[in-house]
Amino acid sequence: MNDLETFFRANNGRLIHKWMHYFEIYDRHFSRFRGKPLTVVEFGVSQGGSLKMWKHYFGDAVQLIGVDINPQCKQFEEPGVKIFIGDQTDRHFLRQLAAQLPPIDILIDDGGHTMRQQIATFEVLFPHVAPTGVYLGEDTHTSYWRRWGGGYRKRGSFVEYTKQWVDDLNAWHSREASRFKVSDFTRSAHSVHFYDSVVVVEKRPMQAPTNERTGSALFPDFEVAPNGVIDWLQQRIKKARGK
Repeated sequence: MNDLETFFRANNGRLIHKWMHYFEIYDRHFSRFRGKPLTVVEFGVSQGGSLKMWKHYFGDAVQLIGVDINPQCKQFEEPGVKIFIGDQTDRHFLRQLAAQLPPIDILIDDGGHTMRQQIATFEVLFPHVAPTGVYLGEDTHTSYWRRWGGGYRKRGSFVEYTKQWVDDLNAWHSREASRFKVSDFTRSAHSVHFYDSVVVVEKRPMQAPTNERTGSALFPDFEVAPNGVIDWLQQRIKKARGK
């Protein structure tokens, strides 16, 4: 067990509700921030237990920002913990929130888990995540639940939305600039990690990749023609043979 799971299992205070495989994911992506001054924003305060867990894990230098739609969550404010009350689907609220916050080192979306909430929160706040920060979206399995606006491969689900990120990471190599080009995501995202019910984006300022060669070649490169070229050659051969 890592320190997060140890805290969770020993917890007899405020309620914390987590899928157990999340703790490994958290520690994998968050451990480099421990003991450092940082700002962590968590959507979904619920009963306030996870705020205690994060404070224990990151240390006294962390500034925790909790966001929830339930006004009762305001009671969990304390030194180092600020609570904002608002609706994730309200982009005006999200923009106002972003304007009041320093760069976000870690953004955790454990809020309402509807498609509109997840997409709005990412689109408004991801640009405010620090250049080397982390975005983590939880409970993405709701993308397969119709009650939350999802469904298997349903257009507009959050999982379907995130699949575009795979293309965006590779946009440096596009040869179809009119359809597929480098985006702000391409320039700011170093990696995307998909897990059961979790998606993580680790940010890092990115530039077009380069490649180099070292050493000496012993013989010419062996190249296989792309399928399209092979098909074209085969058609030319058949035509030449009168077939």
